Amino acid sequence: MDFHTYQILSRRTAKYPAIGHPVIYPTLGLANEAGEVAGKVKKIFRDKGGLIGEAERQALKGELGDVLWYLAQVCTELGLSLDEVAEQNLEKLASRLERNQIGGEGDER
Repeated sequence: MDFHTYQILSRRTAKYPAIGHPVIYPTLGLANEAGEVAGKVKKIFRDKGGLIGEAERQALKGELGDVLWYLAQVCTELGLSLDEVAEQNLEKLASRLERNQIGGEGDER
C-alpha cells in the first residue's frame, strides 16, 4: 500500500457531518485519535511497566490506522496529498540534520 492509493481508497469511507468548513471534522478526529494513541501508551507504562506485548502492539496499530485515516482526510480537504506532506517533512528534517538543528524548539530552526 502506498500513500496515494490509501488516500484515494480512504475517501470511500469519509462520511462526516457538515459543520462549517469541511476540514473541521477530520481535524478534530485527528486530535482525538492521536490522544487515544497517547492514552494507550500511558496505560502501558502505568499498568504494564512499559512492556509492549503483541496485544498492545495490535491495539496501537489500530489506533495509528485511525490517525492515518483522519490525516488523509485533512490532507484531502486541504487539497494536499499525503505523498507531498511526507516528502516535505523529510526535506525539512534532512535540512535540520544537515544544519545540526535536529533538536531544539521552533518550526523555523
